[in-house]
Amino acid sequence: MTLSKVPSLSIIVNTYNWPEALRLTLQSLACQTERRFEIIVADDGSRPDTAEMIEAFAHSAPFPVRHVWQEDTGFRRCAILNKAIAEASGAYLIFIDGDCILQPDFVAQHLALAEPNHLVTGSRILLGRELSNHLLAEGKWDYQVFRRNILGHRLNGGISKVVALFVRLPSGRLRDYRSFVWRRIKGCNLACWKSDAICVGGFDETFIGWGSEDIDFVFRMQDRGIIRRSGAWATEVLHIWHETGDRSRAAANTKIVRDRIAAARHRNKPCQTPKSA
Repeated sequence: MTLSKVPSLSIIVNTYNWPEALRLTLQSLACQTERRFEIIVADDGSRPDTAEMIEAFAHSAPFPVRHVWQEDTGFRRCAILNKAIAEASGAYLIFIDGDCILQPDFVAQHLALAEPNHLVTGSRILLGRELSNHLLAEGKWDYQVFRRNILGHRLNGGISKVVALFVRLPSGRLRDYRSFVWRRIKGCNLACWKSDAICVGGFDETFIGWGSEDIDFVFRMQDRGIIRRSGAWATEVLHIWHETGDRSRAAANTKIVRDRIAAARHRNKPCQTPKSA
């Protein structure tokens, strides 16, 4: 998409009680080469220190920053994301998590992949525990310093891969999936048109706990005819290490999605003409 055709853009940042990580996420957004966007922090019930950090950042941010909060009554990621979608003024939405750090061209690369009737699913690069703790303790993101030390980070296990930080593959039809594929859907790196998100009813708030809500969202969009496009080798985010959260509902949520996929395949199965007697 050419710069003259850039849509109004809202970046939705999901967070919960980790202002140290969110600070790095927001700093990386302030360093983007393309900064014509607003930020909406979708907060699933964080304590006041998160709101204080967001307010302080917003005072000097080069773009509008809004904080959408809901009471903490358990994991309700879908509900807060839907609130953020409703609040968004942008025609195009990019979803990231507040434990991810963005490369400077992240937004520009996403916009280059944006196209009507398409959604984009990106990937992530994992940061190791030691490097993550160092960045969190320092509280300041400097991409150039990080990149200069990239080989050392890779050799000592601080980062899971490096080639994707240096190679950019162009947009094109080869990025488009022909059918629904379960793998490589990450809610920390996802983009779509607001109208399409509303058309499918947003994220399904009946999902309880962590697991598969992003996959379900992408499946329902594809089931409506929206084309999924890969953002790999263009939009990778750096995912800060953290302990695994409660995944006790993961299997039940996965079953919901698998049942929906099976029902859709049955619904779309071509009717067979009965053989003549």
